[in-house]
Amino acid sequence: MVPTSPYGSWPSPIDAALAASLDGRPEYLGTVGDELWWTAPRPTEGGRRALVRRRADGAEEQVLPAPWNVRSRVVEYGGQPWAGLARHDGGPLIVFSHFPDQRLYAYEPDAGGDAAVPRPLTPVAATGGGLRWADPVLHPERDEVWCVLEEFTGPAPTDVRRVVAAVPLDGSAAEDRSAVRELSDGAHRFVTGPRLSPDGGQAAWIAWDHPRMPWDGTEVLLADVTADGLFAAARRVAGGPAESVPQVDWTPDGQLLYLSDRSGWWNVYRPGADGEPVALCPRAEEFGGPLWKIGLSWFRPLENGLVAVIHGRGATSLGILDPESGEVVDAAGPWTEWAPTLAAHGSRVAGVAASPRSAYEIVELDTCTGRTRVIGSAHDDPVDPAYYPEPQIRTFAGPDNREIHAHVYPPHNPDRIAPADELPPFVVWAHGGPTAHAPLVLDLEIAYFTSRGIGVAEVNYGGSTGYGREYRERLHEQWGVVDVEDCAAVAEALASEGTADPARLAIRGGSAGGWTTAASLVTSDVYACGTIIYPILDLLGWATDETHDFESRYLESLVGPLAEVPARYKERSPLAHVERISAPFLLLQGLDDVICPPAQSERFLAAMAGRGVPHAYIAFEGEGHGFRRAGTVIRALEAELSLYAQTFGIERPDVPRLELRE
Repeated sequence: MVPTSPYGSWPSPIDAALAASLDGRPEYLGTVGDELWWTAPRPTEGGRRALVRRRADGAEEQVLPAPWNVRSRVVEYGGQPWAGLARHDGGPLIVFSHFPDQRLYAYEPDAGGDAAVPRPLTPVAATGGGLRWADPVLHPERDEVWCVLEEFTGPAPTDVRRVVAAVPLDGSAAEDRSAVRELSDGAHRFVTGPRLSPDGGQAAWIAWDHPRMPWDGTEVLLADVTADGLFAAARRVAGGPAESVPQVDWTPDGQLLYLSDRSGWWNVYRPGADGEPVALCPRAEEFGGPLWKIGLSWFRPLENGLVAVIHGRGATSLGILDPESGEVVDAAGPWTEWAPTLAAHGSRVAGVAASPRSAYEIVELDTCTGRTRVIGSAHDDPVDPAYYPEPQIRTFAGPDNREIHAHVYPPHNPDRIAPADELPPFVVWAHGGPTAHAPLVLDLEIAYFTSRGIGVAEVNYGGSTGYGREYRERLHEQWGVVDVEDCAAVAEALASEGTADPARLAIRGGSAGGWTTAASLVTSDVYACGTIIYPILDLLGWATDETHDFESRYLESLVGPLAEVPARYKERSPLAHVERISAPFLLLQGLDDVICPPAQSERFLAAMAGRGVPHAYIAFEGEGHGFRRAGTVIRALEAELSLYAQTFGIERPDVPRLELRE
């Protein structure tokens, strides 16, 4: 007989160390000759990103040992950090960005001797954040790598310029900044790396300017490439102030393709003969997503004229699009989420996918046979899958009867049942972004709680991606209102239907989700406690000089122009209303965070001091925006569980007791 124990007290084999060791996912797939390469997380190695190759014979190996960290800091969130090509002698040449110094390095892993040691291609700059590089493309005819250059010109986070630039592979720019050739004119605040036409005669890239974010409006620029490797006659060929284009690429026969949400949904387009855009598969679903990192890809043209696409209400399917018929044939398999990275070689397409029963792994689709198989970073169940939660895809009714999408994970453990007269505690998870979404995938951090008897509800509140531009724009000037209302509506619905204990509801989130959590504790009495993770707490500070350049004008769409509605910035800031907070909370912060800086958390704590509200603050040295080190994730998860245990009256002697101060 299965023992009966109160919700939240159940023992579980999914401990914090296990969840931390499997944190992160493969990213940035690319082909080098017949090989597939990608970056992979290493949470137990200081959170670095390793570079991995899969040889043509299927052997998988790490090619750069610690401390090499293949990760860019362009726009702070980074982007495509490496590029490679197979040289005529058969050996690969790799160019990558090294996170600690942000220099570009060239690397020939099969060369042997000194040539097998990465050598710098770019200099270290003394000004501000230095020189940073992303979205590289190795030019097939010139000994150069073309990429995004982000250059700081002063001490402020907004003292920055970005251009498309060419870096010589001979190392001449390693000490001499002037050896870098700037290809674009610097007229735009933000750019992606160039996409070269198959004949090398044209280059296309994406650009946009403040106060727009890339999901608001971007432009596709097209330039002729001269014999000297210069851009000439650059002109806009797609996009605009109210049209978001997150990706552009070329077909093998030289046709330009791009994603656009001009219809209200990100679909694939090509320029028509009359200059008007032609949708290849017009559907009320997304074939793209928000460009949070430079160089993401949701489609990939294939040699046979077909196009591999990630699409769905969210990034739910990998399909093959026939541009002539507009038909899409989806790959078979259990995967419910595809990361925005695709690579193609011949008739084969590789992507990164996950499901509610499997973490992110590298999946290959053979477009000739229609067969799929896992070829890298294969999911391996670290515990019996019987301990994984079973998600429910739900749609709730919010204020004004608006739809709210959510994934509900009830408590689940094969070794325990709860007393018949007890309802479970539930934690509402508010995702970051806020222009993002919670994917339907196996997350051991969720399983950490559900296997102990605490339910989780991930809310894709108004403003989330995956449901079209109209749903996305519900948050326009309503941040701190719609997101807070939607999370509360889901929590209250779960309580009213008897799924959750109304007296034991919590909320948690990181970054923008940390904002929603703090704002919820200020404006709502729904929650008994909350976990606030690297949050925004003071809109006025964040709108002036307390964040990075990429998001420094984001609040103009989320809240409203500061010059026009200054009172709104104070009215909605949790920092200005700490007297309204009565629920216990845990605040987690990385001390190296330049996106949501610790100064905001410290002001918030100072304002809370002596108010009689139990709370705890844990700051992590060496962590930025998003925790990557295994030790950090372990401590954060155990502290969060202790908060819920103390608040909900649950005995958890297996985790360190979190010290709550008043």
